[in-house]
Amino acid sequence: MEVSFRARLLLSQQLTSMLRDKHFSSSRFSRLLRFGKSNNPTITTLINHKEKPKKSEKTLRAIQRVGQAVSLAVGRFVTVGEAIANENEELKEEMYFACQEARRAGESIAQLTDVGAFDQPESDTRATVYTDKTGMIKAARLLLSSVTKVLVLADRVVIKQIINSRSKVLATLEHLEKVSSFQEFVQIFSQFGNEMVEFAHLTGDRQNDLKDEKKKARMAAARAILEKCTMMLLTASKTCLRHPDCESARVNKGGVFHRMRLALDQVIEIVTDSRQNGENEIHPTSIYADIKEFKMKVEGLRDNLHGISKENLMTMLELILEHTEDFTDSAYTSHEHRERILELSRQARLELEQLVTVWKQAQCLKAKEATEDMELAIIKTQQCMSELRRELQNTAVESAGDLLKCYTEHVVLKALKVSGVEANLEALAECTCKLSEQKEQLTETSRLLRHVSGTEPLEITCLHAEETFQVIGPQIISAAQTLALHPSSKIAKENLDVFCEAWESQLNDMSILLKEINDVFEGRRGEKRAYLSLPRPGKHTTNLKTVKAVKLDAEEQAKIAKLGLELRLHTSDVDAETERWEDQDNEILRQAQSMSSMAYSMYLFTRGEGLLKTTQDLFHQADIFAEEGLRFHTSLHSLSNQLEEDEKAALMMETERFPILCQQLQITSKTPVHGKAATFAKVDTSIQETKNVMTVLMKILSLCYKLLKKCKVDQTFMGSPHSWRGNQLQTVANGESLDGKNTDTFGVKSLERHMANLMFLESK
Repeated sequence: MEVSFRARLLLSQQLTSMLRDKHFSSSRFSRLLRFGKSNNPTITTLINHKEKPKKSEKTLRAIQRVGQAVSLAVGRFVTVGEAIANENEELKEEMYFACQEARRAGESIAQLTDVGAFDQPESDTRATVYTDKTGMIKAARLLLSSVTKVLVLADRVVIKQIINSRSKVLATLEHLEKVSSFQEFVQIFSQFGNEMVEFAHLTGDRQNDLKDEKKKARMAAARAILEKCTMMLLTASKTCLRHPDCESARVNKGGVFHRMRLALDQVIEIVTDSRQNGENEIHPTSIYADIKEFKMKVEGLRDNLHGISKENLMTMLELILEHTEDFTDSAYTSHEHRERILELSRQARLELEQLVTVWKQAQCLKAKEATEDMELAIIKTQQCMSELRRELQNTAVESAGDLLKCYTEHVVLKALKVSGVEANLEALAECTCKLSEQKEQLTETSRLLRHVSGTEPLEITCLHAEETFQVIGPQIISAAQTLALHPSSKIAKENLDVFCEAWESQLNDMSILLKEINDVFEGRRGEKRAYLSLPRPGKHTTNLKTVKAVKLDAEEQAKIAKLGLELRLHTSDVDAETERWEDQDNEILRQAQSMSSMAYSMYLFTRGEGLLKTTQDLFHQADIFAEEGLRFHTSLHSLSNQLEEDEKAALMMETERFPILCQQLQITSKTPVHGKAATFAKVDTSIQETKNVMTVLMKILSLCYKLLKKCKVDQTFMGSPHSWRGNQLQTVANGESLDGKNTDTFGVKSLERHMANLMFLESK
């Protein structure tokens, strides 16, 4: 009963705040309503009880307690339903009727389990759970049916809230687009900010409740657009107000408003499960999915020779090979990869032709299943398709990795800013061409990654990346043109900075996406280096007894979600820094990568993913992380002995706080705590201290890179060969696209920061 479960979560989350004065707990609410769970002694217990002629007093009392628990849960549930009915006139009649049915069923169950009934003489005809089992079953069915109705109606209320919130945002957006004075803009944007915060909370809760991973990824993409565009809207509007006659400023602003409207429409499409124009959305197919389906059809021939026609199978292959042209026609595919893809494509055609030949022979022999020749042909065909898929994956990942390395320093963006400030139109035109070329490279690379991403949520994330680069590229150019025309304008410079930051942010997201896709290839989704994430048997067990394993509830998970996101950004920064190192086997680098991997697993814990399932796992991981940090510091001392005195002093000054931070984290992770509140506080502190260590680690790595490059230290720190390049491409989450199960509202803090900056608006 998926609908009922989803709606129950929605109802409890939405209305817990309404009933806080009645000490109504959403978790308790959910537990008491799990009627169908065999591990919960409620209605299932009552229906499946054994027909014993003699009932002990203990049994009778237990049955009565179960009945009372169900009745109490129903009573509270109905109270919430009636509160919804009072606030929603159009659903009032339906909701009241469903609530009355639920109340009646709950009362019936309470009567059937009333222990007083068992004390009556045997001649008493009063019905009980023992004498009227059919009545109990009817009451249970009525209760489940009525509860489902209430929950579905409550779900409609939540959808209505999101639609109404979006309507308010759209209306205010229209006003913002038409304002002509700073004072009016400040007033309306203040209102817009409040409405966006409300919309953020509603859509964040909805995203967390979605069970369809594809929809969840689409919702995450739409909310990411709204987050970034909210910041862009502020600076683009300010620029247009300051320079009303500037065409490039108007183009820049118009692009932001248009993209926000599209994102708002997408949210409603996901929530209502329908498109605005009534047409079904068509997503482009991917080679990965097509090859998977093709192999399944070929595999099916083993048991059913007539399951698919030869023509259909050959058409499927031709469609796959047609899509491979995206790779072979790409200017960024190496000659070796292109030749290998073409060779495998030819081989795939030959293998399928051979399969069709033996397939026809088997049919002529009226065989009921595949012959030996056909078995061999099936195996060869599938092996060839697997090799083709692997080659396409390697091509896309290698191309994306090389591209991201080239753009790590953001040289073109920096030059674009300089040319704008200096009003150098010739240099600006040159930078514009280079940025346009980058945009084409990144959009094409995103398209290739989508083909091999491996899951629908990742396909959607790749599509989002492709669209983002396609849109933001021209917006950066229009912002730079505005600055070049008004080089002394602080607002125009601020606007260009915001769009450049959005571009850099998308590059960072693409790097994370690349790790997710590689994780799917290697079967490591949702985790980084398993051996670092959980204790092995016989190791570190002394620490495990000091802390009782505790699972955080949804509210506590939400509180640490933002801190977890900050930690993720630090791991991304460290990973990006390590990519710069030519010597990937350097001991210092390997230790830093190990620490980043462990910090990443702690980030996954804040999302309820990965191998760290309980707080005990988290604390153990923090302890191992701190130990690795101290080993890293020892390696730094060895490095410093090979440096000149001034360089050694610079390194020691930078690393002075590092061991102190690691030791503090060790103390925190080993300190025993009791009680849920204390455990949660320890979780919060552990993640915060891990983030502090990662901050210093990033600075140390950057300094070491410069020192090693300058001094060209001997390769004495080389360890055993270690294929980190493959291992570094790790997962952020399943499906999810970029914000997966994150329940924190998008951009609320950033939005509030920009709102605070409005006081300086007119002075600019």
